[in-house]
Amino acid sequence: MRKVINHIVKNKEVYIGLEDSKTSWKLCVRSGGMEVRLTSMPASYPVLRAFLKNNFPGCKIHLIYEASFRGFNLYDRLTEEGVECVVIPPHLVTEPKINRVKTDKRDARRLAKILENSDYRACHIPDKERREDRQISRTLIGIQKDIVAVKNRIRKLLAFHGIEEGIPDRTWTKQSFVDLKNLKLSVSLRFSLDILIEELEHLCEMKDRLLQALKELTKKQRYATTYQLIKSMPGIGWLTAIRLVLEWGEDLSRFKRSNRIANFVGLTSSEYSSGEVVHRGRITGQGRSFVRAWLIECAWRAIRKDPALLDKFNRVWRNSGSKKKAIVAVARMMVVRLRSCVLNESPYVVGVVQ
Repeated sequence: MRKVINHIVKNKEVYIGLEDSKTSWKLCVRSGGMEVRLTSMPASYPVLRAFLKNNFPGCKIHLIYEASFRGFNLYDRLTEEGVECVVIPPHLVTEPKINRVKTDKRDARRLAKILENSDYRACHIPDKERREDRQISRTLIGIQKDIVAVKNRIRKLLAFHGIEEGIPDRTWTKQSFVDLKNLKLSVSLRFSLDILIEELEHLCEMKDRLLQALKELTKKQRYATTYQLIKSMPGIGWLTAIRLVLEWGEDLSRFKRSNRIANFVGLTSSEYSSGEVVHRGRITGQGRSFVRAWLIECAWRAIRKDPALLDKFNRVWRNSGSKKKAIVAVARMMVVRLRSCVLNESPYVVGVVQ
């Protein structure tokens, strides 16, 4: 059987769909418009490399897989080996409406077919250096969530035992920590609270170290120019500016039109239309939710500093009756203008109405 397959694909282009899971990979191999192999293997790169080398010598190999928890390391290694690798977002894979059965083998077959037919939209893959720098920002997100969780545990501990005077306000200050440490409690409660305070202080220390590392990245030569251009937008501080650079990259020319970057961020309206009926719904929400959260927060600050953005907010608010829709429209406008600033290599000009 292997000899027959080798004869069929010899010196031809081979299209491989790889369905990734934690312990195993399912592979479907197509060539010349037909399926020639369906197999599975342990989720190990050396095993995959041996499979490709032994079964498809002399072939031009194309491989596709969906972006997953493994990131882009598989892409890096395959590309180094000369394999044409494509990574696609899972939510953009075409799927028949009537399909109600999902298995790894079916997914591998589907991936191989869309690769052979070029019916896909590939991910933008950041280089390894930016991915590793970006991890500092994403680690900070996790630490911030942990800080909120520990603060909530402290509040619940105090409330559960009827201690009201020591519960900190929404904003924690150095005095909040002092007050917590000076509370008169039983030995057991004091021990439990001190453990939580110690954990919170450690998390805050890690947060400060991550912020300092991000501050250093603002001085990195490859990011410096784009960082300054994004920071010129009112409402955007140094932290959001460097985080946006790390998420989007220094070169935004891949967004050929302004609506593409808005789509990438997930700030465009969804649409459900048929015939003459047009219905637009909520924003698509694709992309990273934390990036949209940063932009919305910046938009609230920006409308207090830029008359043009405030005018946009007021017009949408007046027409829709919703402040939420209005601030999302402002955030979208900011994204479009940021792209223009970066492409034109010119700082943002306050007060210009387009």
